[in-house]
Amino acid sequence: MLQRLFSFKGGVKPQTHKTPSVQEPIAVAPLPSRLYVPLHQSIGGVANPLVEVGERVRKGQAIGGADAWLSAAAHASTSGRVLAIEEHVAAHPSGLPTLSVVIEPDGRDEWVERSPLDHRSLPPERIREALRDAGVVGLGGAVFPSHAKLTAAAGVAVEELVINGAECEPYMSCDDVLMRERAEEVVRGIAIFRDLLAARRVLIGIEDNKPEAVAAMQQAVQDVGEDYQVVAVPTRYPAGGAKQLIRVLTGKEVPASKRSTELGVQCFNVGTVYSAYRALAFGEPVISRIVTLAGNLERPRNWEVRLGTPLRDLVALGGPKADTDRYLMGGPMMGFALPSLDAPVVKASNCIIAASPTLFAPSPPEMPCIRCGACAEVCPHELQPFELYWFSRARNFGKTQEYHLFDCIECGCCSYVCPSHIPLVQYFRFAKSEIWSREREKKGADAAKARFELRNAREEREQAEKAARLAKGAAARAAEKQARAVAAVEPAVADSAFSVASPQLKPADAPAAVASTALASPAPPEAPELDAEAIKKATIVAAMERARAQRAAVQPRNTDQLTFEQKRQLAAVDARRAALQAEEREGAAEAGAARASVETPKQVEKQGPMAE
Repeated sequence: MLQRLFSFKGGVKPQTHKTPSVQEPIAVAPLPSRLYVPLHQSIGGVANPLVEVGERVRKGQAIGGADAWLSAAAHASTSGRVLAIEEHVAAHPSGLPTLSVVIEPDGRDEWVERSPLDHRSLPPERIREALRDAGVVGLGGAVFPSHAKLTAAAGVAVEELVINGAECEPYMSCDDVLMRERAEEVVRGIAIFRDLLAARRVLIGIEDNKPEAVAAMQQAVQDVGEDYQVVAVPTRYPAGGAKQLIRVLTGKEVPASKRSTELGVQCFNVGTVYSAYRALAFGEPVISRIVTLAGNLERPRNWEVRLGTPLRDLVALGGPKADTDRYLMGGPMMGFALPSLDAPVVKASNCIIAASPTLFAPSPPEMPCIRCGACAEVCPHELQPFELYWFSRARNFGKTQEYHLFDCIECGCCSYVCPSHIPLVQYFRFAKSEIWSREREKKGADAAKARFELRNAREEREQAEKAARLAKGAAARAAEKQARAVAAVEPAVADSAFSVASPQLKPADAPAAVASTALASPAPPEAPELDAEAIKKATIVAAMERARAQRAAVQPRNTDQLTFEQKRQLAAVDARRAALQAEEREGAAEAGAARASVETPKQVEKQGPMAE
């Protein structure tokens, strides 16, 4: 039965430029002399270093452990020795460094002990943990940890599992050759995700400009004996976007405020399911990926590259032409210019394009917006880019959010068709970064305000504690003084009572006389009872003690976003503090033992004559 196809609004049809890079099969890139493996290669938390400088590691060994559920582990791409754990330039438009493990390969390429898993015999939670520890993330470019997407929404069954093989970005062909050459492994990986999500139907969407990939996937589905539907979708950018492909294959539109699982559908890239299959069936973590080398090169091709390989070593395999002036990562529509070829290949590196003035002509000067509306016509999310542009340029960021700035996926369709050559996506990225920056500043200001209020409250508590202590001490001194006065009065009263009672009384009758006089004399004043104020002060003191104990138990909250070096310094400080505290406890114990040894002979001397 033919699958009914739907359409999404907008989109463009740029030249694909895919043919040169698919003329040869996937080749394996040689090992470089150094590997720079970043610990942060996915959305979420930064992996914690698990190795030390000088340690020997093996291929596939975990060198960074996931620090939270929304995180993924990092692994050594080959065997060798750890030369350093340091900041190294990242494959990011900012050019900022990120914490990386520098490995010197030893040439043995020796694997760590691998443990394959059967996903059918283990609970789903165990499989998700295995995928997290294997570093499986979305290889379509978003690098979202895959295990976090493998849970259905509460109360909503997954009707369709969509596998994304569209690969709509020009020049990029890594998914195309993967489906051509390793289709069976892709199909077996899909079965893992289908079982985890309990999906009722599997739809594999591939653009119709990849007939070889469509045929290979259809044959693999038939050979494995699955009932998946391989669907050729019309070629139109950005049909490879998750929401756009879901719309084309299922007719469901995913609102910006919801996840696709809330509508009973989930989407994964073909490279992601392939890496998940290798992780479970062979125990191989994600240590390499297929990268398309294209553009201004003598030998465009797809390479299987170890993560951490410097891009300089990779692009040399393609033979850059003399007029190459820069390199792009990710494609001409959504990619970015690489700040340096010293940056390493990471899990998000799906395509590297060598650019030249001939291939990518310099952009004409930016002209004023003529409000033609062409950008709104091609926007796949039905936004109004010209309005977002005006508000972004005017720094009216509140208005940009009213016009749903964060629904923009930065696909570049608006910039592609703009007759005024306005770099609209750059304006939108600027607005987003400014909003995020202001939110961080506001969060910091709120935290400072909270700290200030807590400080004032602490000072007030301390003053109240001091006043309570002074009042308590004054009451104790007054009671002690009154007790001494009563004690001094009682003997005098007894003597006077005895002398006044009767001079002729015998000494034996004196106690009776004293008793009778005491009964006749006024009784001493009773001790003052605790009033309500004293009870209130005592309650305050107890509450302050509890608060002090709670403060001592609370960990500091200003150590969340620390660098590796700062964490190492804090650990050293804590170790020194613990050592000093241990020394103090040992010294106190020794002093106590010495006092006990001195006091014991004295007690024996005192008790000796009595014992005799």
